[in-house]
Amino acid sequence: MLDINLIRENPEKVKEALKKKLWDADFTELLQWDAERKSLIQVVEANKAEINKLSASVPQVRKNGGDINEIFAKVKEINKINAQKDEELKQLEQKIKDFVSCLPNIPDDDLVGGGKENNKVIKVVGKKPEFSFKMKDHMELATSLGLVDYDRGAKIAGRGAWVYTNLGARLEWALLNFFISEHLKDGYEFILPPHLLNEQSGFGAGQFPKFREDVFWLDGLEPKRFLLPTAETALVNLYRDEILKEEDLPKKFFAYTPCYRREAGSYRTEERGMIRGYQFDKVEMVQYTKPEDSDAAFEELVNKAASLVEKLGLHFQISKLAAGDISHSMARTYDIEVYLPSMGIYKEVSSASNARDYQARRTMCRYRDKATGKTRFVHTLNASGLATSRVFPAILEQYQQEDGSVKVPDVLVPFMGGITVLKPVK
Repeated sequence: MLDINLIRENPEKVKEALKKKLWDADFTELLQWDAERKSLIQVVEANKAEINKLSASVPQVRKNGGDINEIFAKVKEINKINAQKDEELKQLEQKIKDFVSCLPNIPDDDLVGGGKENNKVIKVVGKKPEFSFKMKDHMELATSLGLVDYDRGAKIAGRGAWVYTNLGARLEWALLNFFISEHLKDGYEFILPPHLLNEQSGFGAGQFPKFREDVFWLDGLEPKRFLLPTAETALVNLYRDEILKEEDLPKKFFAYTPCYRREAGSYRTEERGMIRGYQFDKVEMVQYTKPEDSDAAFEELVNKAASLVEKLGLHFQISKLAAGDISHSMARTYDIEVYLPSMGIYKEVSSASNARDYQARRTMCRYRDKATGKTRFVHTLNASGLATSRVFPAILEQYQQEDGSVKVPDVLVPFMGGITVLKPVK
């Protein structure tokens, strides 16, 4: 959530910043409500001061033989007025909150405006694989190797679902275990969060109210709950309404969860198989930092995500996203994009993002500054580390061999029980 003081002080500057995110903001009504709110507060406070003054006068009036009932009647009248003003104030504050809650985060100053057409590749790692034979796509390889059953996945769950079978299930689990081992080695705390979250969690992460219909809601539960779309939604709410100690920052977490997405893609040719689905596995990293440390934390998360892809021996690139292509809650995002030879394109396997204090303002997550004793909002950051549903296809395609087999990346062999090659099933 944006700090309303930014809008009060320089609404045009905020408006221009949000335009880079392709968001047209009009603050006319908001500033009018804010002025009315300020005026109402002054009236209420003046009335309270008058009540205190009248109440303090009672002993002297009684001592002098005056009529204190007159004072009580006046206090009652002012209280009645204040009750009405408090209700008006409550309604105004809700309108202000609803308006500000819908605004996206302000993009960092160095980001260019516009959509994905303005994204910029800032790093390329490795070379595009070349094959002396006719290559296969990941769906054909996964089927011939007996790794994934797409037909039975669709039969039991519908389009956008698949079943990992035999060595496919082991390869998926090997990937997850490799990611987990790397994060543990780097000192991140392992979290297994619940998959059913309450509405406050969606609001705190910045997904609600704008994207409220993009998640799977479960009816019949009170309070209402939804299936988490990413572990980030849970992790950034861990310290909601809490004040942390400065010495406990940064906090570094990672979580493994399936992710449930209502919008699973358009099913174009490039999104066949497991490139997009309603459910996929992901390991997610989240950091809570002091504001002055969040830039360094962002670089750490980008490098960590990229190192996982590099250790898998896959060709990939890193793109700096334009302001209009980063998500609603984020101030900056770099995508780590793996190459899929059959499509001749790169697909994102990790988005590393800095939300600055946007999510912390929504969750009221702060820390106490040791030097001043005052509370400050933390900064929250996240990055996939990694999502498997595109890494898995990339491994099959980039590591395929002429005989139809697929070499297992060296770092995964220990997690595959020593299996080095996946061979076609007979």
